[in-house]
Amino acid sequence: MKQSLLFTKTKREVSEEEKSLNAQLLIRGGFIDKLAAGIYTFLPLGLRVLRKIENIIREEMNAIYGQEILMPALTPKEIWETTKRWENFDALFKLKGIDSKEYALGATHEEVITPLMQKFVFSYKDLPQYIYQIQTKFRNEARAKSGLLRGREFSMKDLYSFHADEKDLNNYYEKVIAAYFKIFERFGLKEITYLSLATGGAFSKFSHEFQTLAQSGEDTIYICPKCKIAYNKEIINIITKCETCQLTLKDFKEAKAIETANIFKLGTRFSSSFGFKFIDKAGEEKDVIMGCYGLGPSRIMGTVAEVNNDKKGIIWPQSIAPYQIHLVLLSPQKALAKKAEGLYNELIKAGFEVLYDDREESAGIKLNDSDLIGLPWRIIISDKTDKVQSVEIKRRNSEKSELIKTDKLINFLKKQL
Repeated sequence: MKQSLLFTKTKREVSEEEKSLNAQLLIRGGFIDKLAAGIYTFLPLGLRVLRKIENIIREEMNAIYGQEILMPALTPKEIWETTKRWENFDALFKLKGIDSKEYALGATHEEVITPLMQKFVFSYKDLPQYIYQIQTKFRNEARAKSGLLRGREFSMKDLYSFHADEKDLNNYYEKVIAAYFKIFERFGLKEITYLSLATGGAFSKFSHEFQTLAQSGEDTIYICPKCKIAYNKEIINIITKCETCQLTLKDFKEAKAIETANIFKLGTRFSSSFGFKFIDKAGEEKDVIMGCYGLGPSRIMGTVAEVNNDKKGIIWPQSIAPYQIHLVLLSPQKALAKKAEGLYNELIKAGFEVLYDDREESAGIKLNDSDLIGLPWRIIISDKTDKVQSVEIKRRNSEKSELIKTDKLINFLKKQL
């Protein structure tokens, strides 16, 4: 992609109203645009990041036998009344259609997936099933002030599992935990992400969250230094020691964190509401047992920006960066511009993702923008490098740069990327 063709531009500053670091960096870098509190447009660079995040999640969900569907975002009032959540779910956006019927914008999809699966599951032979989607969610959030970390409109991957018994649910629950840690590893967040015990809210007595350490995090967790399990502040008053290794509470480490995923054992909470039953091996009718597993791609994007940065801008991990390489031309000479164009085409042909800064801007502006956008690798072409038939190459997360002969660049990059 030639940067001169991007309709978006970087910004030196953002509104003083934008307090969250992730929103400041993503807006300044031209990744997102704020329409209203908690509502953002994903611009070309930002949409590439979001799609890469979604695809990593998709790959790992498919690996644990998930089947992808896409459910409606517009949902009728009746299904929410069936589960008694029309009046009790405070975050629902409610509206009326032209026919005066009432609807809700999907805040979550238990009310949609349960009657859907009821049309296909009748016997124990039809179980288990694992169904997921990546969909836009809407919540009437009172505190939409944390950029992509707390939105009124946001993307969510929600996986639902359906089982004949608790043992099967428990086994799959552990598989999802392992899959989530693989996902966080691919995002470069595994080392600072903890499985945390939390209250179950409307679903169950307890649930699990995945909490990613961040100084700006809204949640407080207590980490067991021995087994690395964490506990959310909401439940810390009902335990005295670690349930895994028995270490006492006084030895736990307090930390701020961002909730980046959560998982619940729903049991029969929703299947019983809809009368969703199956015939077991003995010929008896039983309620289907369910689990749900949420992970937000847009929140992951905000989290990465929040924790992977320096004073110059974002530092994207290679797996989700919008492009792998930022090719920057620091000379107005036509002959050098022609060489840069040739190298750009050569890199593309070799299979690399390249953002080429061919704009008529000063060297300072280009270098500052490159740091702000934060692609993993920067390659500079200038009068200085041309004299020695080389390019200057630098990782975004390193202060050191080196000269590589132009004719050896492709092989060098193939080894690195």
